Amino acid sequence: MLLSLIASLSLAGPLVLVHTMPWYESKPVSGKWGWHWTMNKTDPDNGELATHYRPLLGAYDSNDPQTVDCQVLLMKLAGIDGVTIDWYGTVDHFDYAVIHRNTQRLIRTVKRAGMKFAIVYEDQTVPNLIKGGKFPAERAVEEGAKVMQWVGKNWFRDPAHLRWKDRPVLMVFGPQYYKEDDWTRMFAGLDPQPAFLTLHHRKGPAAVGAFDWPLPQGGTDEALRKIDRFQNEAKGWTLNMPVAFPRFHDYYKEAGVSEGYDTVEDREGKTYRETLTRALRAGAPFVQIATWNDWGEGTGIEPTQEFGFRDLETTQRLLNSKYTPADLRLPLRLYELQKQNAGNRAMQSKLARISDLLFKGKPKEARVSIRSLGRS
Repeated sequence: MLLSLIASLSLAGPLVLVHTMPWYESKPVSGKWGWHWTMNKTDPDNGELATHYRPLLGAYDSNDPQTVDCQVLLMKLAGIDGVTIDWYGTVDHFDYAVIHRNTQRLIRTVKRAGMKFAIVYEDQTVPNLIKGGKFPAERAVEEGAKVMQWVGKNWFRDPAHLRWKDRPVLMVFGPQYYKEDDWTRMFAGLDPQPAFLTLHHRKGPAAVGAFDWPLPQGGTDEALRKIDRFQNEAKGWTLNMPVAFPRFHDYYKEAGVSEGYDTVEDREGKTYRETLTRALRAGAPFVQIATWNDWGEGTGIEPTQEFGFRDLETTQRLLNSKYTPADLRLPLRLYELQKQNAGNRAMQSKLARISDLLFKGKPKEARVSIRSLGRS
């Protein structure tokens, strides 16, 4: 019996989480088009978006419950285990409070789906908070400790939070501001201490290892070679998180934001198949897909007009998901019906029951219920 249990665990493979950006604002929901749809360049009212790709959901809002439900259900039915969330802290500055609110909505939805979550903290926010007068530079570490205490109290204790050896996993996109030793001070008082992962390389005594991310400088071949460099270096760490990604094709140059980066080619889906396969075989307990929906950098696996459900179907196959490509169409069909029947309370009630079926992992029953709507 013990041997069969060990075999089943080994076959299960690593937990796969997808990096998600909860920062999109749309005029129908939030009253304005947020920067991440426009980059102060495009006009979504005229069909222009700051991206080379077009989401099947349209230009959505990360605070729209039906949108978030649809996205999480797509992840679940693709076989993905959870999300890593790009998070800017709790202080109200720029759109950070919006991102924080949307993060909380996303976490509630992820938990409803029985999935995991982890935070990727962006400490690049700290210089902006200092410049914006939120606190002086000499108090930055103290303020960072407050943020960590908030995370520890509100998220680390959540059973749905990603854990490694009973320690909550925390990631930082960098660090870009805090020094290596600052993190030890900022984690003081947290029990248990987080399993802390920095970007690309293990940085500082507080980190147990690092997570990888697509590096487009040098183009496709060089980006793939950098995966090997990460995995070789990671052998000396306690913990690491390899990355899978479909492409990198940013909109920054077109928007005038920066000179932009080199392109990592999609290669008709081959880049994603290769990177996900390599990440799954790396022997790490967790894999991160970069990303679900960074439309500005073109790294998303969320369904698009250009690629349809291709990348999610690839995910299903490589993760040996129990769900089917046909199942992936159900959340989008539900979303369309919800929007088409926005004022119909009776229909919304029926659709809510279909949503419950999908969150419970019952696509067959949900499909039957959707078909019955056309006969009622």
